[in-house]
Amino acid sequence: MGLPTRKVRFMAHSALTPVFVGLRTGLHVLFAALAALVIVRAVVVPSERSGAVVALAILLLVSYALGGVVARAARSHSRRRLAGSAWLAAITLEWIALLWLTPEAAYLVFPLFFLYLHLLGRWWGSAAIVIATGVAICALGIHGGWTVGGVVGPLVGAGVALLIGLGYQALAREAQQREALMQELLATQGQLAATERESGVLAERARLAREIHDTLAQGLSSIQMLLHAAERADPERPGVEHIRLARETAADNLAEARRFIRELTPPDLDDNGLGGALRRLAAGQWQAQGLDVTVRVSDSVELPMQLQTALLRIAQGAVANVIQHAHASTAAISLETDGVGLRFTIVDDGAGFDPQAADARGGRSDSFGLKAARERVDQLGGVLSVESQPGRGTTVRVDLALESIA
Repeated sequence: MGLPTRKVRFMAHSALTPVFVGLRTGLHVLFAALAALVIVRAVVVPSERSGAVVALAILLLVSYALGGVVARAARSHSRRRLAGSAWLAAITLEWIALLWLTPEAAYLVFPLFFLYLHLLGRWWGSAAIVIATGVAICALGIHGGWTVGGVVGPLVGAGVALLIGLGYQALAREAQQREALMQELLATQGQLAATERESGVLAERARLAREIHDTLAQGLSSIQMLLHAAERADPERPGVEHIRLARETAADNLAEARRFIRELTPPDLDDNGLGGALRRLAAGQWQAQGLDVTVRVSDSVELPMQLQTALLRIAQGAVANVIQHAHASTAAISLETDGVGLRFTIVDDGAGFDPQAADARGGRSDSFGLKAARERVDQLGGVLSVESQPGRGTTVRVDLALESIA
């Protein structure tokens, strides 16, 4: 058995759905029980109208049960509304006819009250309740005479039905609002998750861009410079050494690329640590490009691999800037730590520049390498500073608290 719906629709997964199902089931059971009471009364206390009462009561039960079929058959909301109104009118007329035959049918007005409110809405439903109450009172007065119970009973029933029905509708509206709010929250959560995923992708892209800039790009730049040097070599002194260094640099870059695929840890750090990796670069790639780099980093200093990787990349980017822009002859890389914090410094004796002026015109101070270094240091919770003056070299300094990356 089912009821055709009107305005109030409930989402299938609402937390209050069991309550609504229970109320509807109780209404169906109440209607069937009261109709059965009319039939039993007609059979137990036979009269000349008993046959008609039983037949009409059964017809009323069948018509009531057809309500669910009517609701499912109608495809559109307007058709369901029209079919529901026609169905309600039919069972109301059958109830009035049954009420004309037996006063026991007056009890059926109570479940009808809820149907009126559910299908006709607050105002038309209330009007229908008033009319049905008047019909029930008149029928009881005609059949058994006018009594206080015959008048007060239907009036009290109508009042209770109004209170319960209106409360039911308020509960339904609240459930619908909560369901809409839940759907909105789920949609917002989905958008937030998508935004976080997008942010993670962008952060990963930026990280890879920094890794590639500080390793592959700088290495390829070194290869290019070495090969140019080989091309310009004195014919009597073939550029075999330059070519060898270019090949070694290419091999290093290939190792870096493979390491990116695995875990983005620099190959030199696995065996040599930060100090060994910097000294290898100083004696090989950097020296071949004409820069004498002094490394003062103790191999006994134990730092997390994440921090060693970041400092190595910062040094590679800074030295690449020195070679390309500063025209320096010497540079020094040092690491000082007291167990609580550390200071990583790259100093060169190059041409220097005005950091404020460079920032204003988007020049060297704002180069991608330095920008990437700032991002690395920011992620580690440290501070990167650049000190430079024209003609007096440049100092790049990184200050970090070890506890921030422990």
